[in-house]
Amino acid sequence: MLKILIPTLMLVPTTWLAPSKWLWPTTLAHSMMIALFSLSWLKNTMETGWSTINPFMATDPLSTPLLVLTCWLLPLMILASQNHTATEPINRQRMYITLLTSLQIFLILAFGATEVIMFYVMFEATLIPTLIIITRWGNQTERLNAGIYFLFYTLAGSLPLLVALLLLQNHTGTLSLFTLPFSHSLHLSSYADKLWWAGCLLAFLVKMPLYGVHLWLPKAHVEAPVAGSMVLAAVLLKLGGYGMMRMMVMLDPLTKELSYPFLIFALWGVIMTGSICLRQTDLKSLIAYSSVSHMGLVVGGILIQTPWGFAGALILMIAHGLTSSALFCLANTNYERTHSRTMLLARGLQIVLPLMTTWWFIASLANLALPPLPNLMGELMIITSLFNWSWWTLALTGAGTLITASYSLYMFLMTQRGPLPSHIIALDPSHSREHLLMALHLLPLLLLILKPELIWGWTG
Repeated sequence: MLKILIPTLMLVPTTWLAPSKWLWPTTLAHSMMIALFSLSWLKNTMETGWSTINPFMATDPLSTPLLVLTCWLLPLMILASQNHTATEPINRQRMYITLLTSLQIFLILAFGATEVIMFYVMFEATLIPTLIIITRWGNQTERLNAGIYFLFYTLAGSLPLLVALLLLQNHTGTLSLFTLPFSHSLHLSSYADKLWWAGCLLAFLVKMPLYGVHLWLPKAHVEAPVAGSMVLAAVLLKLGGYGMMRMMVMLDPLTKELSYPFLIFALWGVIMTGSICLRQTDLKSLIAYSSVSHMGLVVGGILIQTPWGFAGALILMIAHGLTSSALFCLANTNYERTHSRTMLLARGLQIVLPLMTTWWFIASLANLALPPLPNLMGELMIITSLFNWSWWTLALTGAGTLITASYSLYMFLMTQRGPLPSHIIALDPSHSREHLLMALHLLPLLLLILKPELIWGWTG
């Protein structure tokens, strides 16, 4: 665990002490090394499922894929941000990289935590760098509003969780993830226990976000700079799913009855946010709403608590992390050239940037879950397990899949096909940096087709 954490911590002094002309190459090389070392976590041989254990941190088949995704994303964020921060003073560039690194530190500590309270503290700590990135480096003046939405939605959801965890500590005497699944099962029957159940899950459902408490997400995504959008879509939403999976083990008898409204919201959200996507004019907003729709499926998969649902949820979280982050990078390359996120104003780009169109095509197909990509594998496992739970869900998930395919194709055709508008005269060519960035997003996605057992969690 420390062989990743200490180099990540040392990335902060590296950022501040590197000479200005070597700032981006050194931080990129350093973070890439960390990402490559983190792949060693995927070799999991322990019989209990837990490995690389120390008193506070450990990895198991559920947290490992998310930890590796976190480490993989930092070099990509550094690659993506290099161009649009180039005009800023060098100390602000250093601060930007430091914030991204601190996010990675908090996320490693959150996903690796063996104590639930440590997970909670790190879950909250990720708010601060994200908030600074959105409010300081966002593009429009709306960014302050977006930051306030982001902060207060998440805080309002998380406070009940803290109370719920302290009550759990009083009852069982421990909050260690090693012992909690084996402690005496809670006899939950009273009205207060039902509130406790809701308190445990609310924070994670807001973070996911569940349809109904999702309004902070499109705002935060649209206002954030590219690295903010990437880390928000790829990893911060996954904190919610991961927390839900960890807490579900303890909420056993109540979930069967109490999860109905949340399941209905999640599945209805898949259709509603998909329909919103069909009418979006703003490119980043469309990708943000598509995240809500995919996370709705993940919530459904986790709440019905079947091995297939859990495995599908984890696979979809990892696949969505890579796909969504790739789409935000593509949207950013468009924005850097045309300075507009409105899709009508920048169309027909296939004529000008044909290779970029290839990346758009692969990313859009991954977003609509093309076989044999892990996106499809995750969605199919969730849809199958939901269908097994109640066959009425097929109508909702089926319509959701259809709408997802429609808006993904709509997004691709809007940005790439058609005549080039006359106001687009001189566009920069696409740089090798951008192609490398896209390749590093989509290659892992394609390689996971060959070895999906790395990301299907406990059910292997």
